[in-house]
Amino acid sequence: MTNNDIVQKLWNLCDVLRDDGINYSDYVTELVLLLFIKMVHENTEAGLLQKHALPEGCRWTDLNGKSGLNLLNDYKRILLALSTGKDSNGLLVHADQLISAIYADAQTRLREPRHLEQMIRTLDQIDWFSAQKDGLGDLYEGLLEKNASETKSGAGQYFTPRALINSMVRCIRPQPGEVIQDPAAGTAGFLVAADQYMREQTDDYLELTAAQASFQKNRAFVGVELVPNTRRLALMNCLLHGMEGDDEGVVHLGNALGQVGQALPAADIILANPPFGTSKGGEASITRDDLTYETSNKQLAFLQHIYRNLKPGGRAAVVLPDNVLFEAGKGTDIRRDLMNKCNLHTILRLPTGIFYAQGVKTNVLFFTKGSEADKFQQEGCTENVWVYDLRTNMPSFGKRTPFTEQHLKPFEAVYEQSPRQQGEWSFNAEEVETAETDENQNVDDRLAHSRWRSFSRDWIREHKGDSLDISWLKDKDSVDAANLPEPSVLAAEAMGELTAALGELEALMVALEGEV
Repeated sequence: MTNNDIVQKLWNLCDVLRDDGINYSDYVTELVLLLFIKMVHENTEAGLLQKHALPEGCRWTDLNGKSGLNLLNDYKRILLALSTGKDSNGLLVHADQLISAIYADAQTRLREPRHLEQMIRTLDQIDWFSAQKDGLGDLYEGLLEKNASETKSGAGQYFTPRALINSMVRCIRPQPGEVIQDPAAGTAGFLVAADQYMREQTDDYLELTAAQASFQKNRAFVGVELVPNTRRLALMNCLLHGMEGDDEGVVHLGNALGQVGQALPAADIILANPPFGTSKGGEASITRDDLTYETSNKQLAFLQHIYRNLKPGGRAAVVLPDNVLFEAGKGTDIRRDLMNKCNLHTILRLPTGIFYAQGVKTNVLFFTKGSEADKFQQEGCTENVWVYDLRTNMPSFGKRTPFTEQHLKPFEAVYEQSPRQQGEWSFNAEEVETAETDENQNVDDRLAHSRWRSFSRDWIREHKGDSLDISWLKDKDSVDAANLPEPSVLAAEAMGELTAALGELEALMVALEGEV
């Protein structure tokens, strides 16, 4: 049984939860409260944990074999004990702050004991020996990714594809002893991937001293997550991968755009995919008073935090939407400040469709604090920006056309060049038309078709006004503005489409009312 088979089997338990009236968005949270207890049991049985992570009376063996109301009541008691550290009589059960953080405010919405029995029976029937070959942490991550792809909402809306995470980590090359931070941690995908990368380089940390291995386990990784349930998933993810963090765990609860972020120590590496949208669109209000440029744009605020919070010589890779590259006003000021204080050496233009919010256009910015010659330099650090266009004339990615690490290999190959050379023609780039833009002035035809180009800091200042929205290939679906119909015709077409859509919605409402 493969991990994918097990993930599907776990996901099928959502049918059981739905039968008990549990909302679609709460499936995974409800499932992992029980699943984590089982996974800790399996890791302990396999000898992968030196001691049982859960206190006596709150373990898998205290649940399986029971039935009826006794089972449901015992499960509720266990959740209460894990959440508060005390039993229903107020007596101390355990004092593990990490476990309390994982189960903070944990409650089950299950009402039918038979549904809990069915979930326990299913978990007991899974081939956990096969699952442990790939690691229970990887199995758990597979469930998180499944949730993201199915729900298309909440935390899953901007779930970062594993292929992209792994590629960014390989480009950044984290090393043991470095502090790695993610101020928008989500389910801790970047931090876990960085840990896995270093384990592969050091024989699962066996090449490190005891003190170095302890640093990796407890102090190397720091994340911040705003949403309590998402943070719970992140803490479980980290613990199942052998990452414990400090007393609050690897991922702290809070707002990186508030006091929690302001108090974060400087990092050697920052990997992040900040949430998209403005501060008005979510709970993460911008309350910091230490950012140089006030802005209501959360991504611009996150970008400021990231380059300010790097140590001299520190490295960052951050996913940002297109508007960060071209927004005027404070956006221009922030980009200038970034290129002044850091060496913004690479921009990867990502294809659309790789995030579960369709149509979102994103990029990865790679930069280093200071200049290439002097990590303590604070002015004029960017000399050249290299841009890889993985967006123009690429497939529309989704379930039918998955985005994989194979799509990123050409980029990684040119990223690692030393010295770098312009020119890379993967994915039929030579067949793509070129745009009539400043980017293609005085450039030979073959280079104009390349996906990999370099632009000097002076050129960006003089020709782009410090916009970083740099593109030179012409998408086959792009529309020539000179050939557009008259505005009145376009307006009439838009009105017709809206009227038709409203008609369909009214018909749907009538049909739904008829079913009630």
